[in-house]
Amino acid sequence: MSLRFHTLPTLPRAVKPGCRELLCLLVIAVMVSPSASGMCPTACICATDIVSCTNKNLSKVPGNLFRLIKRLDLSYNRIGLLDADWIPVSFVKLSTLILRHNNITSISTGSFSTTPNLKCLDLSSNRLKSVKSATFQELKALEVLLLYNNRISYLDPAAFGGLSHLQKLYLSGNFLTQFPMDLYVGRFKLADLTFLDVSYNRIPSIPMHHINLVPGKQLRGIYLHGNPFVCDCSLYSLLIFWYRRHFSSVMDFKNDYTCRLWSDSRHSHQLQLLQESFLNCSYSVINGSFHALGFIHEAQVGERAIVHCDSKTGNGNTDFIWVGPDNRLLEPDKDTGNFRVFYNGSLVIENPGFEDAGVYSCIAMNRQRLLNETVDIMINVSNFTINRSHAHEAFNTAFTTLAACVASIVLVLLYLYLTPCPCKCKAKRQKNTLSQSSVHSSILSPGPTGDTSADDRKAGKRVVFLEPLKDTAAGQNGKVKLFPSETVTAEGILKSTRAKSDSDSVNSVFSDTPFVAST
Repeated sequence: MSLRFHTLPTLPRAVKPGCRELLCLLVIAVMVSPSASGMCPTACICATDIVSCTNKNLSKVPGNLFRLIKRLDLSYNRIGLLDADWIPVSFVKLSTLILRHNNITSISTGSFSTTPNLKCLDLSSNRLKSVKSATFQELKALEVLLLYNNRISYLDPAAFGGLSHLQKLYLSGNFLTQFPMDLYVGRFKLADLTFLDVSYNRIPSIPMHHINLVPGKQLRGIYLHGNPFVCDCSLYSLLIFWYRRHFSSVMDFKNDYTCRLWSDSRHSHQLQLLQESFLNCSYSVINGSFHALGFIHEAQVGERAIVHCDSKTGNGNTDFIWVGPDNRLLEPDKDTGNFRVFYNGSLVIENPGFEDAGVYSCIAMNRQRLLNETVDIMINVSNFTINRSHAHEAFNTAFTTLAACVASIVLVLLYLYLTPCPCKCKAKRQKNTLSQSSVHSSILSPGPTGDTSADDRKAGKRVVFLEPLKDTAAGQNGKVKLFPSETVTAEGILKSTRAKSDSDSVNSVFSDTPFVAST
């Protein structure tokens, strides 16, 4: 009896809590009924926060998806056009959206307003022909964008301007004819972009005058293989520079870098870019490119030199060590002569000398020693003072030679133009002149005689200098025939024949004062 008394009253009390629990379960089941949002559509496969709706002939996103999903795969459907209504609900936690193989031809403004926190967007293998300026403006948190295997031939400079966190951009297999330099320079540049794949496009050349402005951590992530480059020594220098710095973009695709060499307007053949003695490119061209790209630094004797370690691992958790040409370790806070290494990786050389020239290696390692990188830099040391002295001496020699040449020319011109033209004299006068003594032949006649021709009287004033003649023999007064048709006299001084007079004195013969004969 005692057993029945104790057990029977407890039965109703045990049933009541079970009813309450059952009622709660029923309410929850009604709240999450299939008609309510948040269920997995029949065309999709759902796994917690991942949904896959691939190859289901969908033209838009199903509206009854669980709104807190993080990854959505809609590849191999027929969406075609991305407009403002193609996603009917907002997915605030969606971080990865895959839309490859959907025959998408255009993207309207506001297409991603319902997915503001996307970090990875895959639009590869579609039919996009261009990327406009406002296409991705809502995706402020986007880090990876895949646009490869489309038909893109034009990129608006502001197309990716708002993607301040974009790190990887895939543009391989499109129709681009120009390298997208706006991603690295200008007002729309992306400071965090460390990977750019523009391989297998239609780019014939690289803007060498701008590529040297790209920081090293971004430069090493540019993939250019598979483009129809025109053979050029500057491009060869760029790729050799990347190869020496062990960039994976060149090391891993060495055989895919080719160029086209035109033999004429119709025929061309391909060459391997990364080969020895490419087109016999001169060292001056290669070294010029190395200077522009930062592989070679110039230092002057006695002047402080600063070299930066341009590595991709440069941050607060990175340690830097330099190795000199003599394998000497250069570390921060260590006395190494005239070398000093800062914690940001910069190497300072105080009072460099010729013995400090050579190849220096910068080794960058993170604190966990999980990542390291080596950057080689050539430092040339020259003496500007010596060079300037040599240049000054060379200038003096050249100036002296030039001055001597000019002086010679002036003297020749003076001889030609200040020596008066010989006069026509009568045959009788010429005969009398021949019979005169050598002393009289050196005297300047102060004025024309009455027998002088009319043309000579119009000649005006003439200035000449007297010179003593060494040869006093009669008939050796320097007479030559300048023209075959007439007999003229070419002497060191002008001599106009006149009657012998008392003025023919020795003083006038040896005078070096010019005489002016008036008309």
